[in-house]
Amino acid sequence: MALRPHPIFRLPQWISHGIGGWQIIYTGFILIMLSLFIMLTSFASLESSKVTQFVDSFSNAVKVFEGARSIESTHRILPTPADALSKQDLTADLFEQVRRFSIEEEMNQVHLHQTQQGVVMTLSDTLLFDSGKADVVVDAYPLLEKIGRLIHQIHVPVEIGGHTDDRPIRNEHFPSNWELSTARAVRTLRFLIEHHGVDPQLFSVAGYAHHQPIADNVLPSHRAMNRRVEFIFLVEQ
Repeated sequence: MALRPHPIFRLPQWISHGIGGWQIIYTGFILIMLSLFIMLTSFASLESSKVTQFVDSFSNAVKVFEGARSIESTHRILPTPADALSKQDLTADLFEQVRRFSIEEEMNQVHLHQTQQGVVMTLSDTLLFDSGKADVVVDAYPLLEKIGRLIHQIHVPVEIGGHTDDRPIRNEHFPSNWELSTARAVRTLRFLIEHHGVDPQLFSVAGYAHHQPIADNVLPSHRAMNRRVEFIFLVEQ
């Protein structure tokens, strides 16, 4: 006598006929997960922020189960590529642009370095001014012309800062180093605006007197290092 399965244990008709629906669903799920891990492995060398963005996008695109939550569902993926770049990346890119321009234009008199603000180009005061004065000397014209072209090319905000050593100055034009350092920054900016048409809206100026030295003021060579004008190319994320 053949045993007949109780109806409660009877398989659905589409499975008993060999269609294998649950195997298809399971296989599809496994393939999706395999694709995910392959893609994650290929992105292993990228920054974590980019990997997270990929996982978020993938999770939103393939929701296997109804009502599933996205990974880090509160994370907002912005459309512009620049948003994925850190300020450090932007600063490094800007530094490379300025460095390359300086090499191509043979600007051997300037010194470049990076800060949290951006890229700093340092010029000795003797390149631009006579001692104790704030009028731009004629010999500085070619160098400032190159800097003007650089500013046109990269088009980022720029701060011009004037610095002195700690020796006090008192003459009919400048009662202290504050006035001298500020006047030098302003005269440099005015020269760039009047002779090279730079956009004034990109600029700010500051006079720091002797309060931000880069060397001690003991030796004459160190005091000369402190007397400088800095162009700070600012990075805005």
